[in-house]
Amino acid sequence: MDSNDAVHIAWVVLAVALAVSEIFVPGFVLLPFALGAAVAAIVGFAGAEFAWQLASFIVASAVFFAALRPLAHRLNRVADPQGVGANRLLGEAGIVLDRLGPDQPGLVRIDREEWRAEAVGGAVLEAGAHVEVVEIRGTRVVVRPRAGEVTS
Repeated sequence: MDSNDAVHIAWVVLAVALAVSEIFVPGFVLLPFALGAAVAAIVGFAGAEFAWQLASFIVASAVFFAALRPLAHRLNRVADPQGVGANRLLGEAGIVLDRLGPDQPGLVRIDREEWRAEAVGGAVLEAGAHVEVVEIRGTRVVVRPRAGEVTS
């Protein structure tokens, strides 16, 4: 085995080691370099000098890094918790179906869903009043009158 073969094998070992390490490091940080090392190994096995192998490693790694970063950002994006479950209702408009009063929960329609509701501060809201969800309390929404609505 001559020194060129050792370099080719080193590129392959580096590619495999970086690819396996990517499993433990989130965000596609090592994968572009693993792919760059694989390209350098292919260039080396094709008979290119070490300088060309190194150049192909650098260029290929940069290209793969630039190509995979947007994907990594898309996959690692944290969903807005406000848009999940009942929290998605915060700020939404609804209509009172059953009168709300102090210690008297009622029913509101938000979009096409009906929810048990309480009024902020025990306000009285009659059926038909337009409300806005300001809080989620267990399985109930807490609502307040929309701007321009009059409470009793």
